[in-house]
Amino acid sequence: MTPAQREAVIAEARTWLGTPWRHMQRLKGVGVDCANLPCAVYEAVGVAPHIEAEYPRQWMIHRKDDRFVEWILNHGGREISATDVQPGDLILWKFGNTFSHSGFYVGGAQVIHAYIGGGVAYGDMTRDIDLVEREKRYFTVGGAA
Repeated sequence: MTPAQREAVIAEARTWLGTPWRHMQRLKGVGVDCANLPCAVYEAVGVAPHIEAEYPRQWMIHRKDDRFVEWILNHGGREISATDVQPGDLILWKFGNTFSHSGFYVGGAQVIHAYIGGGVAYGDMTRDIDLVEREKRYFTVGGAA
């Protein structure tokens, strides 16, 4: 992503703040989940095509397939190291058997993510217990800067 695209991703993600968490929804202000939030944001700013993020609600508990990783890699994303992550990149956390929760890296320890208990909100990777103790993977979408 270019620096302008990274700024656009974070700006668009911020417009989703306060949207309630709703499984497999993608309507700003009404409902979104952590799989559809990045799909909507990246599509809105032209970094990725439209992606249908459909999945059973508890797939991460009962299955081991990394659907989320596959969606990213099949739509122009690539995995990067933690030291290479920049604002607008996507972080995936392992919940259950698979990497099934996402958030946009904002900077420092801050992310924007959609979660069941609070909808779209800022998170802190050094303080939020559900983010601190989980294995993470980092991805960039839309090509190199």
